[in-house]
Amino acid sequence: MTAIEIGDDLAQLDAAIEALPNNPAVFLLWPKEGEPYLSKTNLLRRRLLRLLKERERPSRLLNLRHTVRRIEYCLTGSAFESAIVIYEQARRHFPGTYFDLIKLRMPSYVKIVLSNQFPRSHITTHVTRSTGLYFGPFRSRVSAERFEGQFLDLFQLRRCQEDLAPSPQHPGCIYGEMAMCLRPCQQVVGTAEYGHEVARVVDFLRTDGQSLLGAISHSRDRLSEEMQFEEAARQHKRYEKVQEVLKQADELARDIDRLNGVAITRSLAADAVEMWFVREGWWQEPQRFSFEVRDGTPVSLDRKLRETFAAVAERKLTVRERQEYLALLARWFYSSWRDGEWLAFESFGDIPYRKLVNAVSRVAGDSGRGSKK
Repeated sequence: MTAIEIGDDLAQLDAAIEALPNNPAVFLLWPKEGEPYLSKTNLLRRRLLRLLKERERPSRLLNLRHTVRRIEYCLTGSAFESAIVIYEQARRHFPGTYFDLIKLRMPSYVKIVLSNQFPRSHITTHVTRSTGLYFGPFRSRVSAERFEGQFLDLFQLRRCQEDLAPSPQHPGCIYGEMAMCLRPCQQVVGTAEYGHEVARVVDFLRTDGQSLLGAISHSRDRLSEEMQFEEAARQHKRYEKVQEVLKQADELARDIDRLNGVAITRSLAADAVEMWFVREGWWQEPQRFSFEVRDGTPVSLDRKLRETFAAVAERKLTVRERQEYLALLARWFYSSWRDGEWLAFESFGDIPYRKLVNAVSRVAGDSGRGSKK
């Protein structure tokens, strides 16, 4: 953050504001005593003039002209960068209230509760250290519930939320009567058999459905070779049903331990973009990627990108920071104001560099056009 100290001379304040650029920024206004005023803006100079300029007549608009003693600001190159900076500044200066201050809403996940003797799924907005698989983040709770309901139709996992005390006298539920649950509550199956079905569910989510699609495809092809065409047709319809279920998952949703990707946004620096990395669901240190020229010769983007990714040091923050950074990513990704691009990949050892080069070039091109306006 760049700081400007303001004394009692209000002419000095006016001169300092006039010297500021009219760029997007996050800023803090510090009074002589008490907490600072934190906000973000698309036009820094104009916003500060509204807050600090001399008023010709009384107004109900907030005016801090006679209380501000220091201005701190950080220029940003994109809406995503502004969101990250204001989050980090709010967490630093308002540790007890920053969550409400920036109005950060936690996205929804489908969680497989593996710590239970008879695991089940449920919708949650909290990522914790407890044993379980988190599939998300989703655009909304409604979309998470829709996906959960449809993918459970492919398996026989229980849907009740109670802590089971299995007994032959248990009344059961409609899903058991419809053969959509293995009915562990009524001791129709034991822990081991139910655990096998749970493992199928976990594989389905961790492989984005490919484990089930592959098994169905193999069965369909075998039946077709054996000329059992009616059964092969049934398997093909089942294959199509799985594909339809997978389409219900939002674009960012996957097992968060396999959430790898990079957000690419505009940069304040000329001929550069900002890269924001997520590795196995953990936020990594961002880096600026510049289109440098060495000895008058442009450096290969592919080679430079490989060097950039190789330099990303793996780090793991607290569980709370993990879910909050993922919330910031989800809010940006699913928003109408998303600027830049998100490129997902399987792992940091399997990065599609050709797609990455194209994405970086597009963002850099948009940045160049924006700077000419």
